[in-house]
Amino acid sequence: MKVLNLYAGIGGNRKLWEDVEVTAVEIDEKIAGIYQDFFPDDKMVIGDAHQYLLDHYKEFDFIWSSPPCPTHSKMRRWLTMQKEATKPVFPDMTLYEEIIFLRSYFEGKHCVENVSSYYTPLIKPQEIGRHYYWANFMIREFKPKDKRVIRDRTWQELQEIYGFDISKYDGIDKRKTLRNCVEPEIGQLILDSAMGNTQAQLSIYTKQKRITDV
Repeated sequence: MKVLNLYAGIGGNRKLWEDVEVTAVEIDEKIAGIYQDFFPDDKMVIGDAHQYLLDHYKEFDFIWSSPPCPTHSKMRRWLTMQKEATKPVFPDMTLYEEIIFLRSYFEGKHCVENVSSYYTPLIKPQEIGRHYYWANFMIREFKPKDKRVIRDRTWQELQEIYGFDISKYDGIDKRKTLRNCVEPEIGQLILDSAMGNTQAQLSIYTKQKRITDV
């Protein structure tokens, strides 16, 4: 199965995927380098994920996309309304461009992930915890971890929770990098839902520690 992993970060969503051929796209060279260290067999493309999708979507069986989320987030709007340093901005419509594009042109399975927005979503998503998922298949039921536990964690705690040791990497915001990760269990659940793999769905609850248990 050929998978395109857009806005890949260090690969939180990809961590538990098995038996797939992955092409990852990440624009930040340092972050891309960390991803490549964790997943040396994946093809890494350093560049614009939005354009790469347009140019290469026909080459894949499954596409995952996590476009930048800050302009859609409730937290950013809250900070703006509190008259802090954050200024109001237009929502980045890259998100909806990709949802519409994939629904209209891509013949395989796809999932677009983003935070739950401060506004009513323009296209109805499926929801897991505080995140939205636009997919052309039903995502199986999942009991999300407590995001309040994540919010106040140090980067050292987060790297243990997500299973990524990034302590040796300099020149990055370690806490932000880890907070940007999609929970590996959710990444696996969604790919398994797309593939119709019920056995793999059952395994996610035993492979990783629950955040609430850490």
